[in-house]
Parts: sequence; structure tokens; C-alpha cells
Amino acid sequence: MTEELANDTTTVIEVDGEATYPILVGRGLLDCVPALLGPQPAKILIVHSAAVGRVAEDLRDALQPHYGQVLLAEVPDDEPTKRIEVASFCWQILGQAEFTRTDAVISIGGGVVVDLAGFVASAWQRGLRLVQIPTTVLAMVEVAIGGENGVNTAEGKNAVGTLYPPAAVVCDVDLAVTLTRAEILTAFAEIAKCGFIAEPEILELLESDLERTTDPSTPEFRRAIELAIRVKARALSHGGGGAELLHYGYALGRAIEHAERYQWRHGAALAVGMMYAAELGRMTGALSDAAVERHRKILSSLSLPLTYPAGRWSGLLAMMQRGAQAGPGMLRFVVLDDIAKPRVLTGVDDSMLQFAYQEVSS
Repeated sequence: MTEELANDTTTVIEVDGEATYPILVGRGLLDCVPALLGPQPAKILIVHSAAVGRVAEDLRDALQPHYGQVLLAEVPDDEPTKRIEVASFCWQILGQAEFTRTDAVISIGGGVVVDLAGFVASAWQRGLRLVQIPTTVLAMVEVAIGGENGVNTAEGKNAVGTLYPPAAVVCDVDLAVTLTRAEILTAFAEIAKCGFIAEPEILELLESDLERTTDPSTPEFRRAIELAIRVKARALSHGGGGAELLHYGYALGRAIEHAERYQWRHGAALAVGMMYAAELGRMTGALSDAAVERHRKILSSLSLPLTYPAGRWSGLLAMMQRGAQAGPGMLRFVVLDDIAKPRVLTGVDDSMLQFAYQEVSS
């Protein structure tokens, strides 16, 4: 399959972990979907957001000659609506159309749609074939890869979910051209993170020409997307070093997201989290002043926040401890000894954690 799909304009990146599946990166890739689905499905459900309704309709029309029935399910693409009731709406469609385990689900949309469709596919008949087609930068480089799916409840974000890898992920960078500038810049926090922990070429692209690197129409944009995907695919694959290193900036970032009731974009919270991790790395390890300043310059060039209010530390610390199910001194942080040299730091005294926070507080 990989050899069949690879060509001069398409890159195929394999995730080789508990499950093996391809991630396609390129332009105009929707023609590859029938090959990814295979001949077995008789019925297909395309779960999509309103913003990409025309794309979903065009894909339905292209698939219809190959399969018995292709249905559309439009769902909201905002975090508060990622609920079990919306998943139930999709299951109702599957049930009424008598989908069986040999049938398939396709997602087309941002992170919420990808999460939701993955959860729907994983639970129906104990698992339908799933092809994810992310249409936002964050979904391409983070949400669609790894098989983590879920819905939100009153008890928390993604409180109910599954680990269910897709059959394939299709990252057609042409689908990102409709995104706002703010959406792209904020999502680039995840891409910059991959540069800091593993792939300095990403940082060099951003430093040399930020405008072109964040413009979906350019080769530089596609290259940055591809490099970030390679970082995550390697981490998830056997012998790749493990997924924990992908959590650079996540400890404080996730606490900020929770404190802000998820009204902050993920990339904004992650940016503050990475600055905090950089300061912690400088205080407890070998990270140089120059590397910390490089964080500051790159993240600020993306118009991302670098600080958070000083009086919020106690609540953030409690949230980090709760999220890690750990007591004082037991938190785990990913820090850097240098660019592309991450490690896990444990057993840090609370006073040092607070001191590092003072460096990123406003």
C-alpha cells in the first residue's frame, strides 16, 4: 500500500507502533481515499463540519460509484459540542443504515471532528475502518495521529474515550487554505514544539521566513507540516523514544487550558507551557540562555502569549498534580538539555517549580 501511494508529490509516513498505518502528506490527496478504504466496505459514513461541507459532498460523489452507500453526518466543530449526544446522533445514522463491522467511517474537519469520528468508529460494532482527513493545522500534526479519541463530559475534557488507531490519515495541505491567519499561527505552537524537541529544521524555517512557512500555499508550509508529523510518528513507533517526550510544555499548558475553561486555544496555552519548561530546563539542567531566548523569539513571532498571571500559581500546581495523579515532588516534566535533546525531569522541589513560574508570570 505504501509503495502504491507514494509518488513525487505525496509523502507517506508510517506509524509503526501497536498498530501500523500510513499518514499521507501532500496536495490534492482525496483521490487516494478509495485505495485507503479498500474494496471491503459496503457503506461509508463521512463525518464532517459545516465549514468543509462542500469537500465532504465532493468526496461522497467521488466514492459513490465504488461503494453501495455513502452517507454524510454534519457535526459541530467546536469543543463544547464534542459530547456523547453528538456521538449518539452518528450512531443513530449507523444503526438506521445497518452498518456492520466491515463498513467504514471517514472524518473531514478539525480536531473536534477527528476526535468525535474516531470515537464513533471505535465503539460501533467494536470498531469500523477509520480514515481521518484533518483540515486544520493542529489536527494534521497532533489530533489525527495516535488514535486517541474521545468526547467531553461535565467531569472533564476527553473524559470518555478510546485508543483506536485509524487505518490511515490523509493530510491534504490544500485543505488548510481556508483557515484564518490566527488559527494557523496558534496551531504552529505544536509544530514549533516538534522543532524544539527533535527537528531543528522547523525552527530554521520559522526563523528564516515566517510568512512563507505559515502560508498554506507554499512549499515551506508543507515541509513544516511534514517534519512535525515525522516527529510524532517516530515517537509513537517502536523504538522511537516514546510519546511522553511529545508532552513538552503540556504540564503547565494543560493546566492553563483547564483554568481558562478551554477558552484559550491549545497553542496559546502550550506556548506558555513551553516557556515554563524552558525556564525549568535552564534552572535544573543544561539549557542555555540562548536556547531559552530562541524559544521566546520564535513563539512571540507567532503572536503567541509567553506569560500567565502571577497570582494563579497555586491553582495551576494543584491542577498539574491532579492531572498527573501525583503528589508534591512527583510531577514529571519534559525539559531540554539543548535543542532536540529532551529528557524527563522528576522530583523537582515545589519552590523551584514556583520560581520557574515567576519567570513566565505577568
